[in-house]
Amino acid sequence: MQTEELVKIVTTELDFRKGENVTVIDVKGRTSVTDYMILATATSERHARSLCGYVTEKMKEAGVRPLGVEGEQTGADWVLLDLDDIIVHVMTAQARDLYQLEKLWSVDTRAQEMVANS
Repeated sequence: MQTEELVKIVTTELDFRKGENVTVIDVKGRTSVTDYMILATATSERHARSLCGYVTEKMKEAGVRPLGVEGEQTGADWVLLDLDDIIVHVMTAQARDLYQLEKLWSVDTRAQEMVANS
């Protein structure tokens, strides 16, 4: 199965299970760790763990075994699911606001234009 198809399965499941503000970031060429990062906001720590559990089950149905899960313990406001070419970050709103992964991985188009015009 193609990575783009898996991204669609993950985002559909997160949306169906009431994950909020689901965002896909294409990081190909910016890191060798993964091709896509998918972020979602959970309403609670328990919701974050559940969302990753549901995504894990969908991936197993698609024949993909997750490489690992971090943050499943009680009190974790950020759960990371490693699907090799896709890394899923499910966070509470507070954690997502604090870490601002979208900002970290976004490309400043003004900086790109300045380099191109040099």
